[in-house]
Amino acid sequence: MANLMEYVGCLHIFLGPYRGNPIALYLNRGESSCQIGPKAYPWNDVVGKGETPNKAAADFEDKWKTKGLATDMYSGPSWEGGIKPERPAPPKPAAPPPKSAAAAPAAGAGAPVASPAPPNPVAAPTAAQPTVPSEPTSPASDPS
Repeated sequence: MANLMEYVGCLHIFLGPYRGNPIALYLNRGESSCQIGPKAYPWNDVVGKGETPNKAAADFEDKWKTKGLATDMYSGPSWEGGIKPERPAPPKPAAPPPKSAAAAPAAGAGAPVASPAPPNPVAAPTAAQPTVPSEPTSPASDPS
C-alpha cells in the first residue's frame, strides 16, 4: 500500500509587488526516512530528506535557501502539525587538556622559575654605583 502524503506547511513566493499563491509542502513517510517538498512545478525539485520529519524540515530549509531566490522574494516556510526544524549540533572546538592543581606545583618545583626582567639601569641609577668626583685630582698625588 502506498503511503499517504501529509500536509505540513507552506511557502509564499512574491511575484514583484504581489504575493503569489501559497505553495503547499507535503511529508511523505517511508519505512526508514521522511521526505518533505512541494508538489507544484517548478519548485518540486527541492526535497528535504531525513530520518524524522523535523530533520527533513531542516534539510528542506537548507536546500531551499540554496535554490537561488533572495530572502525578500519569499516568506516561510511556515510549518504546521508541530514540525520544528531540527538541525544537527555544530561541532565543538577542541578543548585544551585540563591541568590539575596537584600537577602544576610538582612541575614547577623542579623547573627554574623565571625572574622578572631587571629594571633599566639608565632610567633608575642605584646607590651601589660609584660617584665620580666633580673636582679634578691634585698634581701632588700624581707620581710622574
